Amino acid sequence: MNDVRADAEDSGSGGYAAARLRLLQGEARSGPPRRAALAELTDDWLAQLFGGGVSGVSLVAVGGYGRGELSPRSDLDLLLLHDGSADPDAVAALADRIWYPVWDLGLALDHSVRTPAEARKTAGDDLKVQLGLLDARHVAGDLGLTAGLRTAVLADWRNQAPKRLPELRELCEERAERQGELQFLLEPDLKEARGGLRDATALRAVAASWLADAPREGLAEARRRLLDVRDALHLATGRATDRLALQEQDQVAAELDLLDADTLLRQVYEAARTIAYASDVTWREVGRVLKSRSSRPRLRSLLGGGKQAPVERSPLAEGVVEMEGEVVLARAAKPDRDPVLPLRAAAAAAQAGLPLSLHAVRRMAAAARPLSAPWPAEAREQLVTLLGAGRPTVEVWEALEAEGLITRLIPDWERVRCRPQRNAVHTWTVDRHLVETAVRAAELTRRVHRPDLLLVAALLHDIGKGWPGDHSVAGEVIARDVAARIGFDRADVAVLASLVRHHLLLIETATRRDLEDPATVRSVADAVGSTGTLELLHALTEADALATGPAAWSAWRGSLVADLVKRVAAVLAGDEPDDPDDAEPTAEQERLAVEALRTGGPVLALRAQPDAVPTEADTAEPEPLGVELVIAVPEQDGVLPAVAGVLAMHRLTVRTAELRALRLREVEGDALLLNWRVAAEYGSLPQAARLRADLVRALDGSLNIAARLAERDAAYPRRRGVVAPPARVSVASAGSRRATVIEVRAHDAPGLLHRIGRALEGAGVRVRSAHVSTLGSNAVDAFYVAGADGGPLPSERAADVARGLEEALRG
Repeated sequence: MNDVRADAEDSGSGGYAAARLRLLQGEARSGPPRRAALAELTDDWLAQLFGGGVSGVSLVAVGGYGRGELSPRSDLDLLLLHDGSADPDAVAALADRIWYPVWDLGLALDHSVRTPAEARKTAGDDLKVQLGLLDARHVAGDLGLTAGLRTAVLADWRNQAPKRLPELRELCEERAERQGELQFLLEPDLKEARGGLRDATALRAVAASWLADAPREGLAEARRRLLDVRDALHLATGRATDRLALQEQDQVAAELDLLDADTLLRQVYEAARTIAYASDVTWREVGRVLKSRSSRPRLRSLLGGGKQAPVERSPLAEGVVEMEGEVVLARAAKPDRDPVLPLRAAAAAAQAGLPLSLHAVRRMAAAARPLSAPWPAEAREQLVTLLGAGRPTVEVWEALEAEGLITRLIPDWERVRCRPQRNAVHTWTVDRHLVETAVRAAELTRRVHRPDLLLVAALLHDIGKGWPGDHSVAGEVIARDVAARIGFDRADVAVLASLVRHHLLLIETATRRDLEDPATVRSVADAVGSTGTLELLHALTEADALATGPAAWSAWRGSLVADLVKRVAAVLAGDEPDDPDDAEPTAEQERLAVEALRTGGPVLALRAQPDAVPTEADTAEPEPLGVELVIAVPEQDGVLPAVAGVLAMHRLTVRTAELRALRLREVEGDALLLNWRVAAEYGSLPQAARLRADLVRALDGSLNIAARLAERDAAYPRRRGVVAPPARVSVASAGSRRATVIEVRAHDAPGLLHRIGRALEGAGVRVRSAHVSTLGSNAVDAFYVAGADGGPLPSERAADVARGLEEALRG
């Protein structure tokens, strides 16, 4: 470092720039040592620029630079402080002598020139300025002037804390609302998001007020980790950015010698969780202290003299009481002899809607004995009570997790803790998603006979994530072990394991399979096994989807799942599902088919579906399930791609499609009947006459659908740097006895169904039905196809069709 400083001093700005570059490119230093060295190097250079010609003036570093923490692309926050006695022209000239070299090197600069009185006044008017001055540090000039300002600013801050801390809390809450929670974001802002560097700075300010203090364990390490990631981000991008974009995460992970981007995100999430939890505890303590201060004079006058008001303690459970808005341990509590106490305290806190006191959680973490395996009945009951409390469960669970109590109770939790989910559909990390699912399940407990099994299944349904292979298969093994350890009997363990193994069965079957196919319903019934398990699985499916994110559940999805559950329940009760091939056409279907054959062209009928009936967990208004579009057309080639293309042109989203051939006695010839469930992307539905006119042109070849869709696709804005993974096509095993099921997973785009239809027509197969499911930007579609004989395709033929379709979609 001495050689670097000497180079900077010998060559002025050029020497500083060269020394700075060597420091940033050197591999020997990183983290806090590099940030401190960069700050020290910058101090020496600025002191050299400052010189010593003007008395009564000092150069002060504030904000992050004041803390001695300079990231590679950090701003320089500088205050030129003068006592008012110096010549204004001389002060201005000195400012120019410092500011311009900084700008010439391309460094970002936040600067001001003020007297101590002006600085204090500005701080009084602007909270952000005051926060920056709390970290004021002398760089050059009159040391006494800087020291005097620091003393005055700290005194002002402490005197004004009862007024300013609520303002600071409001700023933090507004920023969190705007930027989101760092611990759950796939592209987080390391500085501005909740749990980020701004919150860490706010905690330092609270501590400086002497009014309250943050939990210190792990806080410095969490802050250091976020600063290290920001350093690596600046070096990887060459820009002053705090947003950890997806396309830069691998490079940042490599810069930090981490295994991969997931490891990077997990470390960021853990740091953010530590800071966010410390913030919750600190702001709760600030509120308690301020409330106590405001009520103390009134209580003193009521009690007379200087008597201390008694602190009320209300019993909540054995060894657990409420005191001053928090749940604390009773004086007689013995955590070293009561292994159930952590769960009992947590359940009592969640049921009362109160936070667990930090001191209580730490005392239990330090002294509590481990639970025996299997758990005693009380421990299992307290866990179920905690999970069934609804929204308050989240805060209490986080308090236990912050002190390591969750992984002590459920060791398998460690693999899902802070684990990112690289899917835009998911709002939460894996562990938080599991807790959120339990919260949603708590709203559905009145629908099931065994609420305890529903709540525990919700907590464990994704416990297999983080293990190789299918997380449902891995999760079944883990859930079986955890359920036995918790103390459930053999029958209940089997049910919980089945719920975890099949937690995706209903939603995937309902949205991707033909519910009219008896084989579909029978396969679900065989997997579920009993009406009791089906009832639990239905509620778990809804809770899981609601806890995933807004794109994962809708009235339409809910109606499909409910329809499937009804059919499966009938099979489990002993009924056999009807084969739709044996069903007679309805009067309306016959009428449309006859008209299509007589006119030689397509005939359309639009019928709105009823609104969805809201479930117990729904808070939004009922939404329409879409519109049923029935099309009859004389049998010919190219019908599916033509209809799909016309619907895409009119911005109609296809949810399901069924194709059926009808042979009518009244009119000679065969007709194709297509039943579609569609919804408008936005705006109102087009008129049936317009759809028919475009369909006529598409079928006779005068409307080039592919060209029209390509023009619209070219006009869509594309996000730079985001490349969708290639499409994958597979043949579903044992999907149906009457058709071959081909699954397509692709990036959703206008006209995708049209392209698939063209490829399947070109392969010479007949599409019996299509089931479209879209989550975010991902389409997962299933097509029931048959050969010329009307039956399933031979396995080799099916594989060839799948390969050809995949090539067509990737081309």
